[in-house]
Amino acid sequence: MHPRSVAPEIRGTDVVGPDETLTVLLPTREMADAVAALDPRVRAFPVDAGDGPPAGEAAQAQVWVPAFGGARPVPDFLAALPRLRLVQLLSAGAEQFAGRLPDGVVLCNARGAHTPATAEWAVAATLAAQRGLPEFVRAQDAGRWAPGTHRSLVGTRVLVVGAGDIGRRIGAMLSGFDVELTFVGRTARDGVHGTDELPALLPHADVVVLIVPVTDETTGLVDAAFLAAMPDGALLVNAARGVVVDTGALLAELTAGRLRAALDVTDPEPLPEGHPLWSAPGLLLTPHVGGAVPDSGARAQAAVLAQLRRVLAGEPLADVVDAY
Repeated sequence: MHPRSVAPEIRGTDVVGPDETLTVLLPTREMADAVAALDPRVRAFPVDAGDGPPAGEAAQAQVWVPAFGGARPVPDFLAALPRLRLVQLLSAGAEQFAGRLPDGVVLCNARGAHTPATAEWAVAATLAAQRGLPEFVRAQDAGRWAPGTHRSLVGTRVLVVGAGDIGRRIGAMLSGFDVELTFVGRTARDGVHGTDELPALLPHADVVVLIVPVTDETTGLVDAAFLAAMPDGALLVNAARGVVVDTGALLAELTAGRLRAALDVTDPEPLPEGHPLWSAPGLLLTPHVGGAVPDSGARAQAAVLAQLRRVLAGEPLADVVDAY
């Protein structure tokens, strides 16, 4: 989805007046208690959107924090919140909500909260795939001693498609392996190539890492032509979203043994039983756990608390994705 036009600046006073009570809906009691402790003006309610629209004082909420990875912008739920002004996500990905909120409601994400963990997964998956670790683990499970020589990460040419916060962190982590790094963003700028340059860049990439948001332009970005432009034996690493990659086109390349892949996300997702990706050769597959480390919840909660402090202080909101 395309984000709507983002206002130059959305301030806390656009969410709640300086003398008004700030009512916030949150996914857990623990988070609600932490938010309630911010200020006497705050009323916090743990709410599960799956249980239906809130009632009573909770229905006067100006802020809703959906559950991580589970909530969706259900019309009946949103219609029951006439004073809603801000939806604050616990994730960086905002594609489920962007462009789908009522007029007058701002959408913000938790940019940076999952950056270290997601970047770490991308590097770990790249290194594991290059050194053949999945094959060695399978041999271990089978009780076979199976020596073999695999590729190295050191000195490879890595194309990072997505030059935002996580993409930059991936690049910083990979730099210790003496790789040749190239960044690609939506538009060209200093040190970043534009996506229109991908056809010329892909033939020279040993590893292509995807870490782009879901938009109309990135949905299906990695199609048959994109994959065909990658050199034989190259590795595709998807730390973005499954819909960025054409699953059928990728399966064709994996089945032919021409390309390899490491995926944390798939289309469809969750991957159903019997799907051909489960048995595709040359594939390292994890179940969308790139950001799942012990401190993920704490970092996401910290992002929410920081945003609500801005609201209470009347300051500009951070990480606005979509605005009225």
